[in-house]
Amino acid sequence: MRTAKPGDRVTVNYIGTLDDGRIFANTNEEGALEFTLGAEEVFPALEKAIIGMQPGEVKNIVLAAADAYGLRSEENLLKVSRNAFPAEKSPEVGKRLTIDFADGASLLMRIVEMTDEYLVLDGNHALAGCELTFALRLDKIEPC
Repeated sequence: MRTAKPGDRVTVNYIGTLDDGRIFANTNEEGALEFTLGAEEVFPALEKAIIGMQPGEVKNIVLAAADAYGLRSEENLLKVSRNAFPAEKSPEVGKRLTIDFADGASLLMRIVEMTDEYLVLDGNHALAGCELTFALRLDKIEPC
């Protein structure tokens, strides 16, 4: 039977969970994931774990935070004056917003703290710092 190798287009279904058992992604709800092994469309550590699998094979794959969305970084926190926030917007903790920087870059950030004087925005990915577990089934391999 054929095994997955770099360059193959694969279709996988998975349930992704965190250490506490919470589900962060589920292809039963979102649809199967299709990607080309080696094309860096998913985490390299996930690709590496799929290489050598056969269609129908099931595997639990655990990715350390550094191999997934990375570690949380204090450098990705931004403290801004409450006055800098547009008056027509109503900030709330947990609300996500896109911040445009002077160099033309944009970053999706989440409000994590608010006072009367300032807001603290977090640019870390919501899953940064989290170990991710994938209960994965390789459904299909298409050679390229």
